[in-house]
Amino acid sequence: MPFLDDDGNLFGLVNVVDALVVLLVLAVAIAGAALVFQPEPEPDSPDYATTNATLDLGTQPASIVAAINEGDTYNASSTSQLTITDVYLTPQGAETHVVLRVQLRGTPTGDSLTYADAPPRIGRLLDITTNRYQVNGNIRSVGGDNALDTETTTVVLRDMMATADAEAVAPGDEIRITGRTVATIENVTTYATNDPAQRRVFVEADLQTYQQLGDRRFGGTQVRRGQSITLPAEQYVIDGKIEQIGSGIDGTTANRTVTLRMNDVREDMAEAFEPGMTERTGGKTVARVTNVSVEPSLMITTGQNGSVNVVEHPLNREVTLTTELRVRETASGVQFKGQPIRQGSSVVLDLGTITVEAQVVSIGS
Repeated sequence: MPFLDDDGNLFGLVNVVDALVVLLVLAVAIAGAALVFQPEPEPDSPDYATTNATLDLGTQPASIVAAINEGDTYNASSTSQLTITDVYLTPQGAETHVVLRVQLRGTPTGDSLTYADAPPRIGRLLDITTNRYQVNGNIRSVGGDNALDTETTTVVLRDMMATADAEAVAPGDEIRITGRTVATIENVTTYATNDPAQRRVFVEADLQTYQQLGDRRFGGTQVRRGQSITLPAEQYVIDGKIEQIGSGIDGTTANRTVTLRMNDVREDMAEAFEPGMTERTGGKTVARVTNVSVEPSLMITTGQNGSVNVVEHPLNREVTLTTELRVRETASGVQFKGQPIRQGSSVVLDLGTITVEAQVVSIGS
């Protein structure tokens, strides 16, 4: 059969003109359908601005602390996103103080930006919600780099610790939280007290601190003399006060001749003292007895006629010790084992076989 017959029909069935009309109609319909079902063009994306901020979450339990990581994000709205860029942890009591450095993305507003319907002002409370935790914190600073301005600050801490705990403290001990080292023990000195179960401890520690508005801070604590710092190690907890900022537990030390006196000492105890007895701590001699003088103690009696008599006590003795003490010279005076020492004050000596508390009679050069 010919493709086009004598009457102009295709294959003898359809007129060629009619076929062209049908094809034209189909083409128009297909074009219209394509236009109808074509996805609408997306509106132009807004220009975003970013800034960095320091966010203080306060104290948080261990489960929250372990879940927080750099790179966590939170979308406060379709145009506002928060990303954690740095995590700073410090111990505080039984929990952990958390400070974050975050990057905030929002729409530009003048010389700032709008994040979740408001500028990121200092003091503003921001939420962070992920599929693992939900927290909030106050903005402490805005601007700067995406990491906290951290540094190592050396301090000397003073604490009273149980004897067993004090003996466990050693240079090189690290204070760690979720794998992060937040402090390192550099040096330690322990001293005996009048309680055998307690020791006075001085610890030199390197703290990982950060700068906030010109202040050095260890978590929520400003690093300055007298402030309390907690350092929980695996075997002990140091809960002390900052004695000084900077290294050097011993400071400027010197040997001083100090005369000590004890009254009403039992005769058998008085006989136990002898020159050469020492107190040692950290491998150093901090006290040495150079001379011992024992005299009967005096007591006052009243006669039958009302007379007052001063007589020797039959059992008690007065013991005078001449000692050489390793003292620390400070701007506020002389200290022995971290305590001020002056005429009339008391000192405690652990002489190995005997521990005594004596009164200072005089301090020589």
